[in-house]
Amino acid sequence: MALFVVATPIGNLEDITLRAVRVLKEVNLIAAENVLQTKKLLAKYNIATSLIRIHQHSRPDQLRRLIERLERGEDIAYVTDAGTPGVSDPGGQLVELAQAAEVAVVPIPGASALTTLLSVAGIPTDSFMFVGFLPKKKGRQSLWQELAQLDVPIILFESPNRVIKTLQEIQARLGERRVIVGRELTKLYEEILQLSVGEAIKHFSNQPPRGEFVIIIQPDL
Repeated sequence: MALFVVATPIGNLEDITLRAVRVLKEVNLIAAENVLQTKKLLAKYNIATSLIRIHQHSRPDQLRRLIERLERGEDIAYVTDAGTPGVSDPGGQLVELAQAAEVAVVPIPGASALTTLLSVAGIPTDSFMFVGFLPKKKGRQSLWQELAQLDVPIILFESPNRVIKTLQEIQARLGERRVIVGRELTKLYEEILQLSVGEAIKHFSNQPPRGEFVIIIQPDL
């Protein structure tokens, strides 16, 4: 019995490992954050494994039933909406419960929006700060104060409807930094820009932002 934490593509469905495809075929059940999205991936690779939805609002009894199935000897795979589970998604709670039940938790590595953009950033990456999605309200201002003290690249995720606001806050809180903006990574309309934060604000004000964003804020050198 094992809980397999399986990384899936962040856009291009070909960005999946052979091991991940095999595991998804062999497990008894796939717990998915987004069932509709996962069905597209399973259809491409002719995977007929049953699906169940598990997300951040899943009830404790739903999670407990999964743990009970694991304890009975079944194998379950957990996949997030896209990318590596446990990185800015609700997979951590299921993993925690499995570990508490002394169930083996096996990582199946693969695509990650974080490392995808870092790999083409062209900047030193031996040290950086990853903050995921910024808090929408509580703790947001204090976090900016903490980030202003750092002298390493800062990496965050952002949605299209909040990206301009976030860029404006970077400019106001951290100054006219250079940023690397990745949009729709690995997808058809992938865009990777290296520019000042002011230029980024202008760019996305003139061209309404679409898709998911990864932003690397370079240190103030």
